[in-house]
Amino acid sequence: MSENANHALHVDMLRCDAFGYCAELLPEVVELDEWGYPIVAGAVTPERLADARRAVAACPKLALRLAR
Repeated sequence: MSENANHALHVDMLRCDAFGYCAELLPEVVELDEWGYPIVAGAVTPERLADARRAVAACPKLALRLAR
Protein backbone atom coordinates (compact mmCIF):
# COMPACT_ATOMS: atom_id res chain seq x y z
CA MET A 1 0.00 0.00 0.00
CA SER A 2 1.32 3.44 -0.83
CA GLU A 3 2.09 6.26 1.57
CA ASN A 4 -0.85 8.12 -0.05
CA ALA A 5 -3.40 5.64 1.31
CA ASN A 6 -5.62 6.69 4.18
CA HIS A 7 -4.71 5.50 7.64
CA ALA A 8 -7.01 4.68 10.53
CA LEU A 9 -6.41 5.89 14.05
CA HIS A 10 -7.22 3.35 16.76
CA VAL A 11 -7.65 4.00 20.48
CA ASP A 12 -6.96 1.39 23.13
CA MET A 13 -9.67 2.45 25.56
CA LEU A 14 -8.21 0.33 28.36
CA ARG A 15 -5.00 2.38 28.25
CA CYS A 16 -6.56 5.80 27.62
CA ASP A 17 -6.77 8.19 30.59
CA ALA A 18 -8.57 10.99 28.68
CA PHE A 19 -5.71 13.50 28.62
CA GLY A 20 -7.06 14.89 25.32
CA TYR A 21 -3.74 15.51 23.57
CA CYS A 22 -4.94 13.56 20.53
CA ALA A 23 -7.93 15.87 20.07
CA GLU A 24 -5.75 18.95 20.49
CA LEU A 25 -3.22 17.73 17.92
CA LEU A 26 -5.71 16.20 15.49
CA PRO A 27 -9.09 17.97 15.90
CA GLU A 28 -10.17 17.12 12.34
CA VAL A 29 -10.13 13.41 13.19
CA VAL A 30 -10.57 13.11 16.97
CA GLU A 31 -13.42 14.46 19.07
CA LEU A 32 -13.82 14.04 22.83
CA ASP A 33 -16.87 12.56 24.49
CA GLU A 34 -18.50 14.08 27.55
CA TRP A 35 -15.89 12.45 29.84
CA GLY A 36 -12.93 13.54 27.71
CA TYR A 37 -12.29 10.22 25.99
CA PRO A 38 -11.46 10.26 22.28
CA ILE A 39 -13.88 9.40 19.53
CA VAL A 40 -12.24 8.81 16.17
CA ALA A 41 -14.48 10.59 13.68
CA GLY A 42 -12.75 9.59 10.44
CA ALA A 43 -9.76 8.36 8.52
CA VAL A 44 -6.37 9.98 8.63
CA THR A 45 -5.82 11.43 5.17
CA PRO A 46 -2.33 11.78 3.68
CA GLU A 47 -2.45 15.52 4.46
CA ARG A 48 -3.01 14.79 8.16
CA LEU A 49 -0.62 11.85 8.49
CA ALA A 50 2.21 13.88 10.07
CA ASP A 51 -0.22 15.34 12.64
CA ALA A 52 -1.57 11.86 13.38
CA ARG A 53 1.93 10.54 13.96
CA ARG A 54 2.58 13.43 16.37
CA ALA A 55 -0.63 12.61 18.24
CA VAL A 56 0.37 8.94 18.53
CA ALA A 57 3.83 9.91 19.78
CA ALA A 58 2.41 12.45 22.26
CA CYS A 59 -0.04 10.06 23.94
CA PRO A 60 1.25 9.67 27.50
CA LYS A 61 -0.51 6.29 27.92
CA LEU A 62 0.49 4.89 24.50
CA ALA A 63 -3.20 4.36 23.74
CA LEU A 64 -3.09 5.40 20.07
CA ARG A 65 -1.89 3.58 17.00
CA LEU A 66 -2.06 4.10 13.26
CA ALA A 67 -3.02 1.37 10.80
CA ARG A 68 -3.44 1.37 7.04
